[in-house]
Amino acid sequence: MGFLIPLNLPTLQLHKFLHMSTSPFPLLTTWVELPKNTDFTIYNLPFGVFQSKKLSPRIGMAIGDQVIDLSILDQEGFFANLFLPEGIFLKDSLNDLIGLGKVKTKKIRERVQQLLLQENEELRTHSIRGKVLIKSKEVEMLLPVKIGDYTDFYSSIEHATNVGKMFRDPENALLPNWRHLPVGYHGRASSIVVSGTPIHRPKGQFKDANMDKPAFGPSRSMDFELELAFITGKSTQLGESIATQEAEDYIFGMVLFNDWSARDIQAWEYVPLGPFLGKNFGSSISAWVVPLEALEPFRLAGPVQEPEVLPYLSCSKAHNFDIQLEVWLQPDGKEASKICTSNFKYMYWNMAQQLAHHTVNGCNVNIGDVMASGTISGPTEDSFGSLLELSWKGTRPLTLDTGESRTFIQDNDTVLMRGYSEKDGIRVGFGEVRGKLLPAT
Repeated sequence: MGFLIPLNLPTLQLHKFLHMSTSPFPLLTTWVELPKNTDFTIYNLPFGVFQSKKLSPRIGMAIGDQVIDLSILDQEGFFANLFLPEGIFLKDSLNDLIGLGKVKTKKIRERVQQLLLQENEELRTHSIRGKVLIKSKEVEMLLPVKIGDYTDFYSSIEHATNVGKMFRDPENALLPNWRHLPVGYHGRASSIVVSGTPIHRPKGQFKDANMDKPAFGPSRSMDFELELAFITGKSTQLGESIATQEAEDYIFGMVLFNDWSARDIQAWEYVPLGPFLGKNFGSSISAWVVPLEALEPFRLAGPVQEPEVLPYLSCSKAHNFDIQLEVWLQPDGKEASKICTSNFKYMYWNMAQQLAHHTVNGCNVNIGDVMASGTISGPTEDSFGSLLELSWKGTRPLTLDTGESRTFIQDNDTVLMRGYSEKDGIRVGFGEVRGKLLPAT
Protein backbone atom coordinates (compact mmCIF):
# COMPACT_ATOMS: atom_id res chain seq x y z
CA MET A 1 0.00 0.00 0.00
CA GLY A 2 1.40 3.42 -0.94
CA PHE A 3 1.16 6.76 0.87
CA LEU A 4 -0.05 10.21 -0.12
CA ILE A 5 2.37 13.14 -0.36
CA PRO A 6 0.79 16.39 0.88
CA LEU A 7 0.78 19.14 -1.72
CA ASN A 8 2.63 22.48 -1.49
CA LEU A 9 5.08 21.40 1.25
CA PRO A 10 8.35 23.37 1.48
CA THR A 11 11.37 21.33 0.36
CA LEU A 12 12.69 20.64 3.89
CA GLN A 13 9.28 19.58 5.20
CA LEU A 14 8.74 17.37 2.15
CA HIS A 15 12.11 15.70 2.76
CA LYS A 16 11.09 15.05 6.36
CA PHE A 17 7.73 13.63 5.30
CA LEU A 18 9.28 11.26 2.78
CA HIS A 19 11.85 10.11 5.34
CA MET A 20 9.23 9.48 8.05
CA SER A 21 7.13 7.51 5.59
CA THR A 22 9.94 5.00 5.00
CA SER A 23 11.92 5.08 8.26
CA PRO A 24 10.85 4.61 11.91
CA PHE A 25 13.41 7.26 12.93
CA PRO A 26 12.70 10.99 12.49
CA LEU A 27 14.77 13.15 10.15
CA LEU A 28 16.66 15.77 12.14
CA THR A 29 18.45 18.87 10.86
CA THR A 30 20.79 21.13 12.81
CA TRP A 31 21.85 24.75 12.58
CA VAL A 32 25.47 23.67 13.14
CA GLU A 33 27.43 23.52 9.88
CA LEU A 34 28.61 19.93 9.45
CA PRO A 35 31.47 18.64 7.27
CA LYS A 36 30.39 16.21 4.55
CA ASN A 37 30.16 12.60 5.74
CA THR A 38 30.95 13.54 9.33
CA ASP A 39 30.63 10.74 11.89
CA PHE A 40 29.42 13.21 14.47
CA THR A 41 25.93 14.09 13.31
CA ILE A 42 22.99 15.25 15.39
CA TYR A 43 21.94 11.59 15.57
CA ASN A 44 25.16 10.65 17.35
CA LEU A 45 26.32 13.12 20.04
CA PRO A 46 28.95 10.89 21.68
CA PHE A 47 30.49 11.70 25.06
CA GLY A 48 34.18 12.35 25.62
CA VAL A 49 36.69 14.14 27.85
CA PHE A 50 38.82 17.01 26.57
CA GLN A 51 41.11 19.82 27.64
CA SER A 52 42.84 22.75 25.98
CA LYS A 53 45.54 25.27 26.74
CA LYS A 54 42.86 27.41 28.39
CA LEU A 55 40.48 24.77 29.76
CA SER A 56 40.94 22.13 32.43
CA PRO A 57 39.73 18.56 31.72
CA ARG A 58 35.97 18.42 31.22
CA ILE A 59 33.21 16.47 29.51
CA GLY A 60 31.95 17.28 26.06
CA MET A 61 30.04 15.99 23.08
CA ALA A 62 31.07 15.93 19.44
CA ILE A 63 29.07 17.59 16.66
CA GLY A 64 30.74 17.79 13.25
CA ASP A 65 34.26 19.20 13.68
CA GLN A 66 33.37 20.89 16.96
CA VAL A 67 33.22 19.95 20.64
CA ILE A 68 30.32 20.98 22.85
CA ASP A 69 31.45 22.10 26.31
CA LEU A 70 28.70 20.63 28.48
CA SER A 71 29.95 22.43 31.58
CA ILE A 72 29.14 25.83 30.01
CA LEU A 73 25.65 24.67 29.08
CA ASP A 74 25.19 23.49 32.65
CA GLN A 75 26.45 26.75 34.16
CA GLU A 76 24.09 28.74 31.93
CA GLY A 77 21.08 26.74 33.15
CA PHE A 78 20.32 24.72 30.01
CA PHE A 79 20.08 21.54 32.12
CA ALA A 80 18.21 23.14 35.03
CA ASN A 81 15.26 20.76 34.76
CA LEU A 82 17.49 17.68 34.97
CA PHE A 83 18.70 18.38 38.53
CA LEU A 84 22.27 17.27 37.89
CA PRO A 85 25.00 17.21 40.57
CA GLU A 86 27.03 20.41 40.68
CA GLY A 87 30.18 20.24 38.55
CA ILE A 88 29.26 16.87 37.01
CA PHE A 89 30.78 17.93 33.67
CA LEU A 90 34.02 19.28 35.19
CA LYS A 91 35.54 15.82 35.52
CA ASP A 92 38.54 14.11 33.95
CA SER A 93 36.54 10.95 33.15
CA LEU A 94 32.98 9.94 32.28
CA ASN A 95 32.66 7.54 35.21
CA ASP A 96 30.64 9.80 37.54
CA LEU A 97 28.39 10.94 34.69
CA ILE A 98 27.79 7.35 33.59
CA GLY A 99 27.04 6.50 37.20
CA LEU A 100 24.00 8.79 37.14
CA GLY A 101 22.28 6.08 35.09
CA LYS A 102 20.92 5.83 31.57
CA VAL A 103 17.75 7.77 32.38
CA LYS A 104 19.85 10.85 33.16
CA THR A 105 22.45 10.47 30.42
CA LYS A 106 19.72 9.92 27.81
CA LYS A 107 17.98 13.11 28.96
CA ILE A 108 21.26 15.05 28.72
CA ARG A 109 21.82 13.80 25.19
CA GLU A 110 18.19 14.50 24.19
CA ARG A 111 18.43 18.03 25.62
CA VAL A 112 21.59 18.78 23.62
CA GLN A 113 19.99 17.30 20.52
CA GLN A 114 17.01 19.61 21.08
CA LEU A 115 19.30 22.65 21.42
CA LEU A 116 20.98 21.83 18.11
CA LEU A 117 17.81 21.46 16.05
CA GLN A 118 17.46 23.84 13.12
CA GLU A 119 14.23 25.33 14.45
CA ASN A 120 15.52 25.89 18.02
CA GLU A 121 17.01 29.33 18.74
CA GLU A 122 17.80 28.82 22.45
CA LEU A 123 21.51 28.25 21.90
CA ARG A 124 21.84 29.39 18.30
CA THR A 125 21.14 33.03 19.20
CA HIS A 126 22.56 32.95 22.74
CA SER A 127 25.62 35.06 23.59
CA ILE A 128 27.30 32.01 25.14
CA ARG A 129 27.28 30.04 21.88
CA GLY A 130 30.92 30.92 21.10
CA LYS A 131 32.11 29.41 24.38
CA VAL A 132 29.96 26.29 24.08
CA LEU A 133 31.19 25.24 20.63
CA ILE A 134 34.96 24.76 20.30
CA LYS A 135 36.83 23.64 17.19
CA SER A 136 38.04 20.05 17.60
CA LYS A 137 41.52 21.00 16.40
CA GLU A 138 41.86 23.32 19.41
CA VAL A 139 41.37 20.62 22.05
CA GLU A 140 43.20 17.54 23.26
CA MET A 141 41.10 14.43 23.77
CA LEU A 142 41.75 12.36 26.90
CA LEU A 143 41.05 8.76 27.86
CA PRO A 144 37.25 8.86 28.22
CA VAL A 145 36.89 6.58 31.27
CA LYS A 146 38.90 5.39 34.24
CA ILE A 147 39.22 1.71 33.39
CA GLY A 148 39.26 -0.64 36.35
CA ASP A 149 39.13 -3.88 34.39
CA TYR A 150 39.46 -4.98 30.78
CA THR A 151 38.29 -8.19 29.15
CA ASP A 152 39.03 -9.24 25.58
CA PHE A 153 36.74 -11.72 23.86
CA TYR A 154 37.34 -13.99 20.87
CA SER A 155 33.91 -13.80 19.28
CA SER A 156 34.38 -13.72 15.49
CA ILE A 157 33.91 -17.19 14.02
CA GLU A 158 35.79 -16.17 10.88
CA HIS A 159 38.78 -14.98 12.90
CA ALA A 160 38.79 -18.02 15.19
CA THR A 161 38.54 -20.33 12.18
CA ASN A 162 41.39 -18.60 10.38
CA VAL A 163 43.66 -18.80 13.42
CA GLY A 164 42.71 -22.45 13.92
CA LYS A 165 43.63 -23.25 10.34
CA MET A 166 47.01 -21.55 10.69
CA PHE A 167 48.06 -22.98 14.04
CA ARG A 168 46.10 -26.23 14.37
CA ASP A 169 44.30 -28.81 12.25
CA PRO A 170 42.61 -27.02 9.30
CA GLU A 171 39.85 -29.65 9.33
CA ASN A 172 39.10 -28.94 13.00
CA ALA A 173 39.91 -25.25 13.23
CA LEU A 174 37.49 -24.43 16.05
CA LEU A 175 38.15 -25.91 19.46
CA PRO A 176 35.24 -27.98 20.89
CA ASN A 177 34.07 -25.25 23.29
CA TRP A 178 34.03 -22.35 20.81
CA ARG A 179 30.41 -22.65 19.62
CA HIS A 180 29.15 -23.18 23.18
CA LEU A 181 30.52 -20.11 25.00
CA PRO A 182 32.07 -16.70 24.34
CA VAL A 183 35.79 -17.32 24.86
CA GLY A 184 37.64 -14.47 26.56
CA TYR A 185 40.53 -13.50 28.81
CA HIS A 186 41.27 -10.74 31.30
CA GLY A 187 43.69 -8.17 29.90
CA ARG A 188 45.74 -5.31 31.28
CA ALA A 189 43.71 -2.12 31.90
CA SER A 190 46.68 0.13 32.76
CA SER A 191 48.11 0.02 29.24
CA ILE A 192 44.93 1.08 27.42
CA VAL A 193 45.59 4.48 25.85
CA VAL A 194 43.53 7.03 23.94
CA SER A 195 43.77 7.46 20.17
CA GLY A 196 46.92 9.28 19.07
CA THR A 197 49.15 7.83 21.78
CA PRO A 198 52.18 6.05 20.27
CA ILE A 199 53.06 2.48 21.22
CA HIS A 200 56.62 1.16 21.56
CA ARG A 201 57.50 -2.16 19.98
CA PRO A 202 57.53 -4.64 22.86
CA LYS A 203 60.37 -6.98 23.80
CA GLY A 204 60.02 -10.59 24.90
CA GLN A 205 60.84 -14.22 24.25
CA PHE A 206 60.08 -15.95 20.95
CA LYS A 207 60.93 -19.30 19.41
CA ASP A 208 60.43 -20.19 15.77
CA ALA A 209 60.00 -23.79 14.64
CA ASN A 210 63.56 -23.80 13.30
CA MET A 211 65.07 -22.57 16.57
CA ASP A 212 66.56 -24.98 19.15
CA LYS A 213 65.86 -22.61 22.05
CA PRO A 214 64.02 -19.34 22.62
CA ALA A 215 65.61 -15.94 22.02
CA PHE A 216 64.92 -12.53 23.55
CA GLY A 217 64.49 -9.21 21.77
CA PRO A 218 62.03 -6.82 20.12
CA SER A 219 59.00 -8.49 18.58
CA ARG A 220 59.46 -9.22 14.87
CA SER A 221 55.74 -9.79 14.16
CA MET A 222 53.80 -6.74 15.32
CA ASP A 223 50.11 -6.74 14.50
CA PHE A 224 46.85 -4.89 15.08
CA GLU A 225 43.46 -6.36 15.90
CA LEU A 226 40.37 -4.58 14.58
CA GLU A 227 37.86 -4.52 17.43
CA LEU A 228 35.00 -2.63 19.01
CA ALA A 229 34.56 -2.46 22.77
CA PHE A 230 31.67 -1.66 25.07
CA ILE A 231 31.91 0.27 28.33
CA THR A 232 29.85 -0.86 31.29
CA GLY A 233 27.49 1.70 32.77
CA LYS A 234 26.29 -0.04 35.95
CA SER A 235 28.02 -1.98 38.70
CA THR A 236 27.08 -5.33 40.20
CA GLN A 237 27.89 -7.00 43.50
CA LEU A 238 30.12 -10.03 43.82
CA GLY A 239 27.92 -13.09 43.28
CA GLU A 240 25.39 -11.36 41.01
CA SER A 241 24.83 -12.32 37.38
CA ILE A 242 23.51 -10.32 34.43
CA ALA A 243 20.95 -11.98 32.14
CA THR A 244 21.05 -11.44 28.38
CA GLN A 245 17.60 -9.79 28.61
CA GLU A 246 18.96 -7.03 30.88
CA ALA A 247 22.53 -6.85 29.55
CA GLU A 248 22.04 -3.68 27.50
CA ASP A 249 20.93 -1.85 30.65
CA TYR A 250 24.55 -2.32 31.77
CA ILE A 251 26.14 -1.18 28.50
CA PHE A 252 26.66 2.59 28.31
CA GLY A 253 28.29 2.86 24.90
CA MET A 254 30.95 1.71 22.49
CA VAL A 255 34.41 2.70 21.22
CA LEU A 256 36.78 1.57 18.49
CA PHE A 257 39.54 -0.65 19.87
CA ASN A 258 42.96 -1.67 18.52
CA ASP A 259 44.38 -4.55 20.53
CA TRP A 260 48.05 -4.39 19.52
CA SER A 261 49.58 -7.87 19.36
CA ALA A 262 53.12 -9.24 19.22
CA ARG A 263 52.46 -12.47 17.36
CA ASP A 264 55.84 -14.12 17.88
CA ILE A 265 55.81 -13.47 21.64
CA GLN A 266 52.18 -14.58 21.80
CA ALA A 267 52.80 -17.83 19.89
CA TRP A 268 55.58 -18.91 22.26
CA GLU A 269 53.84 -18.03 25.53
CA TYR A 270 50.12 -18.66 25.04
CA VAL A 271 50.12 -22.41 25.76
CA PRO A 272 48.79 -23.33 28.30
CA LEU A 273 47.45 -20.14 29.94
CA GLY A 274 46.82 -17.75 27.06
CA PRO A 275 47.85 -14.17 26.18
CA PHE A 276 50.29 -12.29 28.42
CA LEU A 277 53.29 -10.24 27.21
CA GLY A 278 52.17 -10.60 23.61
CA LYS A 279 49.14 -8.44 24.42
CA ASN A 280 49.50 -6.42 27.63
CA PHE A 281 51.96 -3.77 26.36
CA GLY A 282 49.22 -1.60 24.82
CA SER A 283 45.69 -1.26 23.46
CA SER A 284 44.24 1.88 21.85
CA ILE A 285 40.67 3.19 22.09
CA SER A 286 38.85 5.99 20.30
CA ALA A 287 38.21 9.15 22.28
CA TRP A 288 34.45 9.42 21.81
CA VAL A 289 32.03 6.98 23.43
CA VAL A 290 28.97 6.42 21.23
CA PRO A 291 25.91 5.75 23.43
CA LEU A 292 24.14 2.51 22.68
CA GLU A 293 20.89 4.32 21.90
CA ALA A 294 22.58 6.18 19.03
CA LEU A 295 23.16 2.83 17.32
CA GLU A 296 19.53 1.70 17.59
CA PRO A 297 18.69 2.36 13.90
CA PHE A 298 21.39 -0.13 12.91
CA ARG A 299 20.37 -3.08 15.08
CA LEU A 300 20.09 -6.44 13.33
CA ALA A 301 20.17 -10.16 13.99
CA GLY A 302 23.50 -11.92 14.23
CA PRO A 303 24.60 -15.17 12.60
CA VAL A 304 22.60 -18.32 13.33
CA GLN A 305 24.19 -20.09 16.28
CA GLU A 306 24.53 -23.84 15.92
CA PRO A 307 24.24 -25.87 18.05
CA GLU A 308 21.59 -24.11 20.12
CA VAL A 309 23.17 -22.22 23.01
CA LEU A 310 22.48 -23.01 26.65
CA PRO A 311 19.49 -21.15 28.13
CA TYR A 312 21.54 -18.49 29.98
CA LEU A 313 23.02 -17.41 26.61
CA SER A 314 19.76 -17.33 24.65
CA CYS A 315 18.52 -13.93 23.46
CA SER A 316 14.97 -12.72 22.97
CA LYS A 317 15.93 -9.91 20.54
CA ALA A 318 18.65 -8.95 18.10
CA HIS A 319 21.86 -7.62 19.65
CA ASN A 320 24.15 -7.17 16.64
CA PHE A 321 24.71 -3.85 14.87
CA ASP A 322 25.56 -2.93 11.29
CA ILE A 323 28.81 -1.00 11.80
CA GLN A 324 31.14 -0.60 8.83
CA LEU A 325 34.81 -0.91 9.79
CA GLU A 326 38.06 -0.21 7.99
CA VAL A 327 41.79 -0.29 8.72
CA TRP A 328 44.42 1.93 7.12
CA LEU A 329 48.20 1.49 7.34
CA GLN A 330 50.45 4.52 6.84
CA PRO A 331 54.24 4.25 6.48
CA ASP A 332 56.09 7.14 8.09
CA GLY A 333 55.68 10.32 6.06
CA LYS A 334 53.73 8.63 3.27
CA GLU A 335 50.11 8.15 2.21
CA ALA A 336 47.87 5.67 4.01
CA SER A 337 46.54 2.52 2.35
CA LYS A 338 43.22 0.90 3.20
CA ILE A 339 44.03 -2.75 3.93
CA CYS A 340 40.83 -4.06 5.50
CA THR A 341 37.05 -3.53 5.30
CA SER A 342 34.91 -5.46 7.78
CA ASN A 343 31.66 -5.15 9.74
CA PHE A 344 30.57 -5.65 13.35
CA LYS A 345 27.48 -7.55 12.13
CA TYR A 346 29.64 -10.63 11.53
CA MET A 347 30.15 -11.20 15.28
CA TYR A 348 29.04 -14.71 16.26
CA TRP A 349 28.75 -13.90 19.99
CA ASN A 350 27.00 -10.61 20.73
CA MET A 351 27.56 -8.14 23.57
CA ALA A 352 24.61 -9.37 25.63
CA GLN A 353 25.93 -12.92 25.52
CA GLN A 354 29.45 -11.77 26.35
CA LEU A 355 28.28 -9.88 29.43
CA ALA A 356 25.95 -12.69 30.54
CA HIS A 357 28.74 -15.25 30.27
CA HIS A 358 31.26 -12.93 31.95
CA THR A 359 29.04 -12.63 35.04
CA VAL A 360 27.28 -16.01 35.16
CA ASN A 361 29.82 -17.22 37.72
CA GLY A 362 29.19 -14.21 39.97
CA CYS A 363 32.03 -12.01 38.68
CA ASN A 364 31.19 -8.41 39.50
CA VAL A 365 31.56 -5.55 37.02
CA ASN A 366 32.12 -1.85 37.65
CA ILE A 367 31.30 1.37 35.86
CA GLY A 368 33.96 2.03 33.23
CA ASP A 369 35.02 -1.55 32.64
CA VAL A 370 36.01 -2.22 29.03
CA MET A 371 34.87 -5.37 27.22
CA ALA A 372 36.46 -5.76 23.78
CA SER A 373 34.93 -7.85 21.01
CA GLY A 374 38.04 -9.63 19.84
CA THR A 375 39.23 -9.36 16.24
CA ILE A 376 36.34 -8.66 13.84
CA SER A 377 36.94 -10.61 10.64
CA GLY A 378 34.51 -11.12 7.79
CA PRO A 379 34.06 -13.95 5.28
CA THR A 380 36.30 -12.51 2.54
CA GLU A 381 40.08 -12.09 2.51
CA ASP A 382 39.85 -8.29 2.40
CA SER A 383 37.68 -8.32 5.54
CA PHE A 384 40.18 -10.10 7.79
CA GLY A 385 40.75 -7.95 10.89
CA SER A 386 44.46 -8.56 11.51
CA LEU A 387 47.71 -8.73 9.58
CA LEU A 388 48.13 -12.27 10.85
CA GLU A 389 45.17 -13.19 8.63
CA LEU A 390 45.65 -10.64 5.84
CA SER A 391 49.22 -11.88 5.24
CA TRP A 392 48.30 -15.43 6.30
CA LYS A 393 50.95 -15.76 9.00
CA GLY A 394 53.42 -13.73 6.97
CA THR A 395 53.33 -15.89 3.83
CA ARG A 396 51.32 -13.51 1.62
CA PRO A 397 52.76 -9.96 1.75
CA LEU A 398 50.34 -7.06 1.25
CA THR A 399 51.20 -4.42 -1.34
CA LEU A 400 50.44 -0.88 -0.16
CA ASP A 401 49.45 2.03 -2.39
CA THR A 402 53.00 3.34 -1.98
CA GLY A 403 54.35 0.17 -3.62
CA GLU A 404 55.82 -1.08 -0.36
CA SER A 405 54.86 -4.46 1.06
CA ARG A 406 53.99 -5.55 4.58
CA THR A 407 53.52 -8.84 6.38
CA PHE A 408 53.57 -7.19 9.83
CA ILE A 409 53.84 -3.62 11.15
CA GLN A 410 57.19 -1.89 10.78
CA ASP A 411 58.63 0.76 13.11
CA ASN A 412 57.07 4.21 12.60
CA ASP A 413 54.05 2.79 10.74
CA THR A 414 50.72 4.26 11.83
CA VAL A 415 47.61 2.10 12.10
CA LEU A 416 44.30 3.93 11.68
CA MET A 417 40.86 2.39 12.26
CA ARG A 418 37.50 3.95 11.44
CA GLY A 419 33.93 2.82 12.01
CA TYR A 420 30.48 4.14 11.16
CA SER A 421 26.87 3.14 10.54
CA GLU A 422 24.70 4.66 7.80
CA LYS A 423 21.07 4.03 6.84
CA ASP A 424 18.08 6.05 5.62
CA GLY A 425 20.01 9.33 5.77
CA ILE A 426 21.21 8.67 9.33
CA ARG A 427 24.95 8.41 9.98
CA VAL A 428 26.56 7.60 13.32
CA GLY A 429 30.30 7.04 13.57
CA PHE A 430 33.16 6.62 16.01
CA GLY A 431 35.74 8.93 14.45
CA GLU A 432 39.04 7.10 14.51
CA VAL A 433 41.53 5.26 16.67
CA ARG A 434 45.07 6.01 15.56
CA GLY A 435 48.41 4.77 16.83
CA LYS A 436 52.02 4.93 15.66
CA LEU A 437 54.41 2.07 16.37
CA LEU A 438 57.70 3.40 17.70
CA PRO A 439 60.93 1.38 17.91
CA ALA A 440 61.57 -0.69 21.03
CA THR A 441 63.04 1.25 23.94
